[in-house]
Order: sequence, then structure tokens, then C-alpha cells
Amino acid sequence: MPDILAENLSDKEVMGSDGSSLGTLYNITMDLKTGTLQHLILDPGQQTGELEFKRDEAGNYRIPVGRVQAVKDTIIIDR
Repeated sequence: MPDILAENLSDKEVMGSDGSSLGTLYNITMDLKTGTLQHLILDPGQQTGELEFKRDEAGNYRIPVGRVQAVKDTIIIDR
């Protein structure tokens, strides 16, 4: 897998594997001891309806990195 700079991911559109628009990438969390990526923090924007992911205190979704299927023009999440 090619290297992707985090700055290139900021505000990238996030879509479900079913083609639905989920929102935009707000941030990424990682384990500071191991450097392992943990979650994508997704800003749902005007998205209506609930997703199956947990929310943080700001109302953003926390998507486990293991659910990422692809990162290209958009980030595709396994739904």
C-alpha cells in the first residue's frame, strides 16, 4: 500500500461500501505507544439518520480503522 500523508486526508469525503455518503474526515486517532491508527473521526455534516458507529462528545462518529476498504478520491468504509 502506498504511503498517504495525513494532510492529504483532511476533509476527504467518506462513503459507505453501499455507495452512501457518510460525511467528511475530521481527524484520525492513534495509539501513542505503538503508533497504530485506531479510528477515523467522521463529521457527518448534514447527514440524516444514525450510523452504526459510536459518537464522540462533539457528535462525530468514531469509525474503527479496520473498517476502511479503500482510500482514493474518497475513503470507502465497510458497511
